[in-house]
Amino acid sequence: MSLYKMGGDMMEDDWEFASSSNPNRTLVLVGRTGNGKSATGNSILGKKAFKSKASSRGVTSTSESQRVVQEDGQIVNVIDTPGLFDLSTAAEFEEIVRCITLAEGGIHAVLLVFTVRGRPTDEEQSVLYHLQTLFGSKISDYMIIVFTGGDDLDDNDETLEDYLGQECPEFLKEILELCDNRMVLFDNKTTNKRKKAEQAQKLLSLVDSVARKNNGKPFTDELFHELQEEAIKLRDQKKEVESLKGYSKSEISEFKKQIEISYDRQLSRITEMVETKLKETAKRLEKQLGEEQAARLEAEERANEVQKRSSDEIKKLRENLERAEKETKELQKKLGKCINL
Repeated sequence: MSLYKMGGDMMEDDWEFASSSNPNRTLVLVGRTGNGKSATGNSILGKKAFKSKASSRGVTSTSESQRVVQEDGQIVNVIDTPGLFDLSTAAEFEEIVRCITLAEGGIHAVLLVFTVRGRPTDEEQSVLYHLQTLFGSKISDYMIIVFTGGDDLDDNDETLEDYLGQECPEFLKEILELCDNRMVLFDNKTTNKRKKAEQAQKLLSLVDSVARKNNGKPFTDELFHELQEEAIKLRDQKKEVESLKGYSKSEISEFKKQIEISYDRQLSRITEMVETKLKETAKRLEKQLGEEQAARLEAEERANEVQKRSSDEIKKLRENLERAEKETKELQKKLGKCINL
């Protein structure tokens, strides 16, 4: 299969779309740099397809797709991503667009990769927010949690359940609840072939359960359709250039340059589309937050009013009680005098 590079991205010539009898599966690895996304991708594929090494800086610099054909003929596509969701730079927007482009037929499962080797960071606490901001709340129906560092737990004679019972923060409990506790533990360092096969099979079983939950339909939205249309246009333009006859090398080179310029423009336009969607979502969330804050203030004012009214009533009751006690004492004194007479 030949690959054609344009604008720093890799576009495949032969697009393979899922069939109903033997559907392909596209999995996207998402998580903090250093959590072991690339190593997990290699474990799923059963081969060293992605560069992986222990590093806090991260080895993966751009989204990359690798695939494996299983014994039953099913194709598993795995997309490894860098530390996404720092949505403050244009480069990150472009990287998200590139990731979506690689998911040609949609995403069948989003693998949120955490590690049991340390405490979750602030960046990880915001990953669900960023996913839902970009793709909507429906994305949680496609999420599976992958914990790496299974070898550490084995060394300490602990299970994943032990770890979650002791170390699981609230935000992670919420994510697990949202995705119906779909989770799997990976030991990416093991050399035990049976263990490798078992953990990969467990993950793919969870992917199948996600597919059943979503009636076999991958996650797609207008961004996917837009990107697929543009990618097909670029592929056709590239084929036209390769079929040109009677043109000089410089002329063909100029044609290719024009295609790259076209690609950059399309990427820029789609990036703007992503930014617009994020801004709209942020505005909606800001409005929702404002409404919630206003409702909370109103509830607090009502509570204060009720408390003040209750305090006033208690004060009146206390005054009435004191008055009654005083009148009772005075009456007792009068009765005492009458008896003495």
